[in-house]
Amino acid sequence: MALIVQKFGGSSVADAESIKRVAKRIVETRQAGNEVVVAVSAMGDTTDELIDLAHQVALIPEPRELDMLLTAGERISMALLAMAIKTMGYDARSFTGSQAGMITDAVHGAARIVDVTPGRVREALDEGAIAIVAGFQGFSRESRDITTLGRGGSDTTAVALAAALDASVCEIYTDVDGIFTSDPRIVPLAQKIDTISSEEMLELAAAGAKVLHIRAVEYARRHGVTLHVRSSFNNSEGTLVINETPDETAARIRREMQENGIVEEPIISGVATDLSEAKITVVGVPDTLGKAAAIFDVVTKQNANVDMIVQNVSAAATGLTDISFTLPKADGQRVLQALRSEQETIGFQSLQYDDQIGKLALVGAGMRTNTGVSAQLFRALADAGINIGMISTSEIRISVVTRADVLAEAARVVHHAFGLDGDQQAVVYAGTGR
Repeated sequence: MALIVQKFGGSSVADAESIKRVAKRIVETRQAGNEVVVAVSAMGDTTDELIDLAHQVALIPEPRELDMLLTAGERISMALLAMAIKTMGYDARSFTGSQAGMITDAVHGAARIVDVTPGRVREALDEGAIAIVAGFQGFSRESRDITTLGRGGSDTTAVALAAALDASVCEIYTDVDGIFTSDPRIVPLAQKIDTISSEEMLELAAAGAKVLHIRAVEYARRHGVTLHVRSSFNNSEGTLVINETPDETAARIRREMQENGIVEEPIISGVATDLSEAKITVVGVPDTLGKAAAIFDVVTKQNANVDMIVQNVSAAATGLTDISFTLPKADGQRVLQALRSEQETIGFQSLQYDDQIGKLALVGAGMRTNTGVSAQLFRALADAGINIGMISTSEIRISVVTRADVLAEAARVVHHAFGLDGDQQAVVYAGTGR
């Protein structure tokens, strides 16, 4: 008997009929002789609606109470899903994150898992029940408060349970047929990827690909969990995310090429886009030892994750430089306020804030051994009249910042330029990609 962890996102449980369809899928997995644990998100746009409601009663909601409010969404969906399964003749038991043993640190809104003690989940399985766990939430032993894991936290819940329970696989169900070469809502001719390495998936997730959350991919990679991304709307095989070394990835690609009669090795795995970031430019920073450290110490104290950083060459006449960096929009105003409070101490002249930017990233293990990828990317964007504001790279990724209003066009242009377009449009069953 295999133990399978399944995760269903908000679009998969958006209404009563969707919940019944998901319950049927879960029961079929149980009927096949498997033990089943399910992590479930809040229904549809419930989380966004609760956030909007919170901001209607408080301009800046208190983090502890906001976490208490937001966890209600997953509790609703877990209970309804358990009810639906019971009507099909199978025992199902729902558990909150704390009941399922999801122990986190004390950071509200972006807690990290520090331990998983799924004793009650294991007991339910031993008694023949299907365990339904509320995703996105946990409990801090330090503060004794309920916490949330941040956006995409249900993915992380599922992976953490899979690791703790030594599951055979962690299936992530969504509203598309798997992982695509780009978001099919933006690039209709995107193609489904059958197998992808965790290293490539980590870069895609970091660059904004919404089908898997980056923390879930990191957790799966660290604990050796195999991920299987599938559609909750059909029985398509989906995409396997496997843990392998770069050499193993190259060998697998060559093997797949031989099996399919393909001569040219693929360089690029996918094109990811992200509209969730903003850019802060610290203008007129004295180009002296320790100033950059002082700036990013302030950012770090706000628990903001910095993505791209660019520092200009200092002007000889003034000895001043500018430092630009990107970060989540949700952290932007808080970081701006913190930097303003330290302006006199650090000694910079002013701050600029821009939340109308978009990030495009090109990801592929084939970049390691192929030259000219950057030139091809920049030429494709230039030919389309799309300007680049910032650039960053890793061994298998190139990221650029453009204006938000041209990001979708940029993705389609680059996807086509690297020969990733398929012959027919991808099917999107719901609309969120989670």
